[in-house]
Amino acid sequence: MDVLRQFSLEGKVAIVTGSSRGIGRAIAEGLAGAGAAVTVNGRDPETTQTAASAIVAAGGESLAVVADVSDATEVDRLIDTTVANFGRLDILVNNAGISPYFKPAETMAEAEWDEIMKVNLKGVFLCCRAAGRVMIPRKSGRVINISSIGGTVALPRLVAYCSAKGAIHQLTRVLAVEWAPHHVLVNAIAPGFIETDLTKGLRESPKHLESLIRQVPLGRLGHPAEIVGAAIYLASDAASYVTGQMLHVDGGWLAL
Repeated sequence: MDVLRQFSLEGKVAIVTGSSRGIGRAIAEGLAGAGAAVTVNGRDPETTQTAASAIVAAGGESLAVVADVSDATEVDRLIDTTVANFGRLDILVNNAGISPYFKPAETMAEAEWDEIMKVNLKGVFLCCRAAGRVMIPRKSGRVINISSIGGTVALPRLVAYCSAKGAIHQLTRVLAVEWAPHHVLVNAIAPGFIETDLTKGLRESPKHLESLIRQVPLGRLGHPAEIVGAAIYLASDAASYVTGQMLHVDGGWLAL
């Protein structure tokens, strides 16, 4: 058996939402490096095209599609455009997310709660639904939801973010059970604190950064590239008997 061949994504087509930067971009580049054609998605035309162009420059195949994942019409266009260009859809990585507020629950406005839920939870559902409509008839597909350690442990002052990520864990399990008869596998990756724009505010506060690092046995924050291996694994034939799982990439946080 050629063990490494199990991890090849040659001939596969993937969509990675929120992939114009950070974890999403790293995953998009990683999937492309493993052989997949990748649709890069974001809300900013310039950064989205830049990310797609970088994949092409490295010898990969990529398409840039600007779309808001919280809008069902735009999500349908994202899926349809990908299928029209590449002829199929094998892999969906739901990475798009926001975390603009760091405040006590009692001070959070309803509009702030709704804003986070709209992107971080509704957006994931809409993308799963649209992809499922393509994958189920083909009896094949992989969905990877990028969650967070915040879906498992309580992170004070991040009540809406943690609530949305916890819901993604259950959404992942339910879809895994519903879609298993159709051979569509649904899993989640739950990163710990990674050096991205979302954690920039926390990293700029020495007090908060020190507090975070004390909870990580490896003694540091993670890097976007360290999420890529998990994504390639779950997207590949190597994970053909894995569904409904939350793969934590957290530097050992949950082992404490």
